[in-house]
Amino acid sequence: MFTGIIQGIGRLASKTVAGDTAVLTIQTPLTAAKHSRIGDSVAVDGICLTITAITAAGFSVDVMPETLRRTNLVDLTVGQQVDLELALAANGRLDGHFVLGHVDATGQLASREDEQNAVVLRFSFPADLRPYIVAKGSIAINGVSLTVTTVAAHTFGVSLIPHTLQETVLGELAVGQRVNLETDILGKYLVAQKEAGYAD
Repeated sequence: MFTGIIQGIGRLASKTVAGDTAVLTIQTPLTAAKHSRIGDSVAVDGICLTITAITAAGFSVDVMPETLRRTNLVDLTVGQQVDLELALAANGRLDGHFVLGHVDATGQLASREDEQNAVVLRFSFPADLRPYIVAKGSIAINGVSLTVTTVAAHTFGVSLIPHTLQETVLGELAVGQRVNLETDILGKYLVAQKEAGYAD
């Protein structure tokens, strides 16, 4: 499990695609600094992946077909930066929200505008995610825990403070670029229970 508080920015050092699978190697000092081991979980742009190799400069992960289908990993190019977070320790602080690293779908950056000390980003999203996106609720965008500020039929907005712009790669997104979306797991369970008739 993760919190959506990014711990470092890595760089895609290599990407090997074989059919509907891939091997990614990420360059980062984070894994060495945190004494990561093979088998540990790491969120790469919000995607929970398992470290399969530790390299001198970072780590490698295997990507299965389901992950490639549901995320923006197919868009990543060598040299591109990615947001990284290691799994939450049992005695760690939960500063963001419960993030599983299980991406629901991708969305696209629809617009961006400056608002005094913030940058407002608006994203499109698939219609089936609408029940889980609520104003003032939590959402993870490329693994970053954010608060939804506005919701429309097909888009939602978030506001980024300077710290978030500096510590993540969200500030570098271009309009039209795809991002990974993970809605709040607590909301998913509530909606599922209501649809199954367990909650009235």
